[in-house]
Amino acid sequence: MGISARLWKLVVRVVPHLRQHPIPSNHLTEGKKISVALVATPFVSIWHPSIQLGLLGAVAKAHGFSAETYHLHLEFAAQIGKDLYQALCQQRLWLVSDWLFSFDAFGSETPDEDDAFLKAAPDDVDTDLLRKLRYEAVPEYLDKLEKTIEWHKFDVVGFSSMFQQNTSSLALARRLKEKFPTICTLFGGANFDAEMGHELVRTMPAIDYAVSGEADEAFPEFLTALASGRDPATISGIVCRRDGQVSISPPRAPFDRLNALPFPDYDEFFQRIKRLELLEDDEFQEINLPFESARGCWWGQKHHCTFCGLNGATMAFRAKSSGRVLEEMAALSSRYRIFRFDAADNILDPAYFKGLFPVMKDKGFDYQIFYEVKANLKREQVKLLKEVGVNRIQPGIESLSTPVLKLMRKGVSAIQNVNLLRWARYYEIEVSWNLIWGFPEETEADCQRQCDLIPFIRHLEPPLGRGRIWLERFSPLFRDRAAFPARKILPAAGYDSVYPDSVDLEKVAYFFDYELENVLPDRAYAPLEDAVDAWLKRWDESQCPTLTFWRSPDLVQIKDARSPKTTTTYDLEGPLADLYSAFSERPLSAAAAKSALEWPWPTTEIEGSLDQFCDKGLMMEDNGLYLSLALPAIRGR
Repeated sequence: MGISARLWKLVVRVVPHLRQHPIPSNHLTEGKKISVALVATPFVSIWHPSIQLGLLGAVAKAHGFSAETYHLHLEFAAQIGKDLYQALCQQRLWLVSDWLFSFDAFGSETPDEDDAFLKAAPDDVDTDLLRKLRYEAVPEYLDKLEKTIEWHKFDVVGFSSMFQQNTSSLALARRLKEKFPTICTLFGGANFDAEMGHELVRTMPAIDYAVSGEADEAFPEFLTALASGRDPATISGIVCRRDGQVSISPPRAPFDRLNALPFPDYDEFFQRIKRLELLEDDEFQEINLPFESARGCWWGQKHHCTFCGLNGATMAFRAKSSGRVLEEMAALSSRYRIFRFDAADNILDPAYFKGLFPVMKDKGFDYQIFYEVKANLKREQVKLLKEVGVNRIQPGIESLSTPVLKLMRKGVSAIQNVNLLRWARYYEIEVSWNLIWGFPEETEADCQRQCDLIPFIRHLEPPLGRGRIWLERFSPLFRDRAAFPARKILPAAGYDSVYPDSVDLEKVAYFFDYELENVLPDRAYAPLEDAVDAWLKRWDESQCPTLTFWRSPDLVQIKDARSPKTTTTYDLEGPLADLYSAFSERPLSAAAAKSALEWPWPTTEIEGSLDQFCDKGLMMEDNGLYLSLALPAIRGR
């Protein structure tokens, strides 16, 4: 899921509208000016402020409400040390971070009082340290928050929750409700998407209300209702309890006026992180400022990738204008004196290649930007990204097999993925990607083709990881049981050690353990695992592998240093030099190259030469398309 899950995305599902009941009297505040605290608890990274808090705090203020943000996860990072804290942030499938706070969140209802959860801990994990965190550090942290913040001055405390923030938010909310019963608690975020939020509201007394759907309009409307004494349960997107039942208002359409949103306000994040002395002076320039230029996924609107659980009912793609994006980035960098940005977008708007990026290039700004992109970018597009400061991308490569990519509904081919890796390497753009497998109808031949290819592309950036797919709620693999039959789909191991028996884990879980039909056994992927591991090991060596070519009239010289032991030089002259050069820009068929360059040779003869290049690992072939694998020796052109 990657900062693609960074934005507070509150997704709507169509559900029955239950009979309304009067709002509890202690939340009726007619004629009072509402004061709001927006809170982020562990575990989210310390290296960027929360765009959820920053944006919704600004939205509340724009509507005339008093709002303060509290990046309280920084307090826990300072308490236990930022390295340990960040390591815990990286855990997703193993729910250790939620487990740490579950005892304080649920008290006597905690299902794992004997710490059986730790039996599943990886071998290198210090379980004694985790026990100490759970029973000593967490209560100490919550005690401090309870005593040092003037909670009594707030009418509403809002909690942003995604991934493993649920129990830390619930633990703090439980304390606040016990000590300040008139405080109204409001929850939202990816963990409150659809039935997950409905079940949490049903079973958690510390939750008064939750937002289901994007909160840009629902949040200020909720505050307005409280201030006027109206029942917030009538507002679209609000979920609450009434007489022991869950009351679910009608869903709200995705917000489409992104240009009308205020700039996110990150003042409190920087004030807190400096006061805590959590970072050294030179580390502040490593902070990334989250910004949002688009929501939804234009590719997912057409073909929802089978394993992707993002967006749900907010799949509809919406983007800010280029001018608005420029204004927002300029305002944020000016205010915080930081030039590193993380786009919260799930996918880059292609229109920015004609609108936003040419303007940024002309202006010559010195930004460093992360974006999620589709992998079918052309060389000139990759070059433009580099020229405007996009130095990190997440292209969703996922596989080096075209048949597997079709099973995923990715809309790209293996040869396009490799070409993106080539030009990203050439223009020195860091690529975050994973190699995943385990899809129904995948074959051993699909694995073997990738194993055969990997030694020839070791000069390109390897994946961050490899393994079977995670089964995520809202993905087609999870939802479409007819298309993807399964022998077993159960909440992932660990949920039953975190949540009380009163919680229906089938409704709360986001990750699931599974056994799909028509999939290969683990042993089939062992060679592919070995190939990726060898690739990663090669990149851990003092000198990364390279494959480059030099070009002059009628001559191409290729230097192959992919092997750690030998460097091989190939001299190509005349037609062979032209041939290799012609297939460097993008994948082409032999017939297309012959037609475009008006070569006199028969197509079969061209293909024969191309196949010889493939045999030497200097080219790759994919469904009749060929691509030169070497990179131009002179960088940045």
